Amino acid sequence: MTSHLSEPQVIIVDDEAAMRASLSQWLELSGYKVRSHANPQTAQKDITARFAGVILTDVKMPGMDGITFAKSVFAIDRDIPVILMTGHGDVPMAVEAMKIGAYDFIEKPFEPRDILGTIDRAIEKRKLVIENRLLRMQVSQKSSLDSRLIGNSRAMQALKAEIANIAPTGVAVLISGETGTGKELVARAIHDLGPHHDRRFVAVNCAAIPENTAESELFGHEKGAFTGAAARRIGWVEHADNGTLFLDEISSMPLALQAKLLRVIEQREVVRVGSNIPVKINFRLICATNEDLVKAVAERRFREDLLFRINTFELKIAPLKQRTEDIPHLFDIFAERAAETFERPYEKPPASLLARLLDHDWPGNIRELKNLAERYVLLTGTAQEKWPRLFRPGPDQTAPESGTGTGQTLTDRMRRFEQQIIRDALDRHNGNIKAVMDELDLPRRTLNEKMKKLDLRRDAP
Repeated sequence: MTSHLSEPQVIIVDDEAAMRASLSQWLELSGYKVRSHANPQTAQKDITARFAGVILTDVKMPGMDGITFAKSVFAIDRDIPVILMTGHGDVPMAVEAMKIGAYDFIEKPFEPRDILGTIDRAIEKRKLVIENRLLRMQVSQKSSLDSRLIGNSRAMQALKAEIANIAPTGVAVLISGETGTGKELVARAIHDLGPHHDRRFVAVNCAAIPENTAESELFGHEKGAFTGAAARRIGWVEHADNGTLFLDEISSMPLALQAKLLRVIEQREVVRVGSNIPVKINFRLICATNEDLVKAVAERRFREDLLFRINTFELKIAPLKQRTEDIPHLFDIFAERAAETFERPYEKPPASLLARLLDHDWPGNIRELKNLAERYVLLTGTAQEKWPRLFRPGPDQTAPESGTGTGQTLTDRMRRFEQQIIRDALDRHNGNIKAVMDELDLPRRTLNEKMKKLDLRRDAP
């Protein structure tokens, strides 16, 4: 939500030019940004739910009176302060104005300085309304992001803060991260928290489109444009009009197609294959890549001018191995969902087993962890019996049970193990410090020091 609270605004609506001129001059000298209108119809174009000021309107005007105008303002936003002016001393009209929600009622003639206090109070009220809305929106966004993007590591907290900050702006976003880190999930979160949330989210995997049909897939074609084009087809880009276009694995797009995409982004229009008529479009662009596009530019596999267009804001998703403190909680969530889906019982592994997850390198990131959690639920036997069968070593990797680890020091591995033990105890006791102290047989001071050292909070998810 955008407002101009640093520059208080007043909209003046009066059919008398002299009144508009004198009020505007006085209010501008008093530090307000003023817009004046001779009639309510033109003033309505300046009023949105984001308007951060006050409306000062005459009551007796031709075409639309001030009471009707105020009602139209309240239909846009019930909390916009409207101050009515009248030269007729009409008490019944004043009563009606207050009943419909007018902020105040002022009788002409008056000195402009006499209404400054009223305007100041109205501006302050409007400022509080907008700030409270912004706060509620931020809380709602945080709640939504916490339910979508699981994890409380510093990397995830930073990512969620950046998403909440950039989503409402509508700017182009480039999401970079290893395969399986959840780039499409992040893109959907940006869409759902952005200005186009009620429109389409169109996801296109650039690596999955055959090169010989890529132009038609993206931009569409007309009937008869080529052999087999039996009917007009709307392309993915046009399908995303007024919504969000998500181009995954953008680095896989052929160079020739990159040039055409660049033109679409710059001109905001698309020309279907077999047509000469441009179609105007508007969409938010979100791209994702699992490789370094700067390197791809240096290797002449990606256009530099296109890179400048798609990365107005870049979000980098940390790989799972860099946020290991999230792994046990993620495993638990995925396993619980799998148990519900497959209608199987779920025995939560003890911390001593979950700690072994931290030694795995997770080349497949979240996707690999989800697969492992589902496999755990589907395997038969106790938790201790299932665990050694979960990890499947690749050609250059040894399974965790061999004891080789991932090159981390004993101190690092002990720290993570201790962190998991305390986190599990906090979860079991819903953050009750006394209960955790009793279970782990730790003095309060020792527990507090360890929680601070291990970056743990009693209320952390």
